[in-house]
Amino acid sequence: MIIKTKKTIASSEITDPHLFKQRREIIKALLASAVSGSSISSAFAAREPDWKGLPKVDVLSKTEIPTPIKLVKNYTNYYEFTLNKEDSSHLAQSLKIDPWSVEISGEVENPLTLQLDDLLKPQTLQEYVYRLRCVEGWSMVVPWVGFPLASLLKRVKPLSTAKFVKFTSAHQPEAMHNTMLEWPYVEGLRIDEAVHPLTILAVGMYGETLPKQNGAPLRLVVPWKYGFKSIKAIVKIELLKNAPITTWNKYAGNEYGFYANVNPKVPHPRWSQNSERQIGSRFFTARRQTELFNGYGEQVASLYRDMDLVHFF
Repeated sequence: MIIKTKKTIASSEITDPHLFKQRREIIKALLASAVSGSSISSAFAAREPDWKGLPKVDVLSKTEIPTPIKLVKNYTNYYEFTLNKEDSSHLAQSLKIDPWSVEISGEVENPLTLQLDDLLKPQTLQEYVYRLRCVEGWSMVVPWVGFPLASLLKRVKPLSTAKFVKFTSAHQPEAMHNTMLEWPYVEGLRIDEAVHPLTILAVGMYGETLPKQNGAPLRLVVPWKYGFKSIKAIVKIELLKNAPITTWNKYAGNEYGFYANVNPKVPHPRWSQNSERQIGSRFFTARRQTELFNGYGEQVASLYRDMDLVHFF
């Protein structure tokens, strides 16, 4: 399991007035500051929303080399554009991301629609080095730059009836030509998963603004789940009473469960999930054994202590 944090800064403290005129310049300034300062305290110190029962997380130390950025930028699933991982890198450049707004609504006291710079201004950006695991058997280690999803949800004051969180991605038919599924892409989490300190919204990676093919300008990262849960290009977040119908669970529910927790004991119908190959490794390099919850079990296993993880996959 990997949690590595480096350098932090409040966005409200670093942005000069003229930068507010250019949203992308704001983000670049935030990211540069987030990765250029001295060492800081734990990523989760004083970051917990004051919600009853929110889990406490200890940051564990483990050294693992991040995947080369060139590989991460050029090997991505973005099915709205193409089925080909390599082609998505250039096809996604047609996505329009400026201006960008995010609507947060549903079972909340204070629904909001925020422009991206307004969403970012109160946040403290931090670096989270997480391993992501794909159902297809490959993994990568990425230094994301972002902030806990919980800190955004707290702003809208969830009601006690909010049990699930639904995420919807951008739908731009003029750019997204792949019609294999019904778009926009939809994903979801339970509310306790959404407010867990490991769950973040990313706006950058490797100290740079997030590339379009990797989810710009705002994506979810849930490191103990398979990668398809980490929805890209988010435009809407809804808090719901009942579980949302998610895209892959709707079209291939026998292959892509709602929970999508990394579990080597639950095979994909077409291949085993017992091991994985890290992106960039040579063909004859030994495969890495898949860990339950992708190695983050100490932090998240308590969320599922009363569940059959084979049935609820």
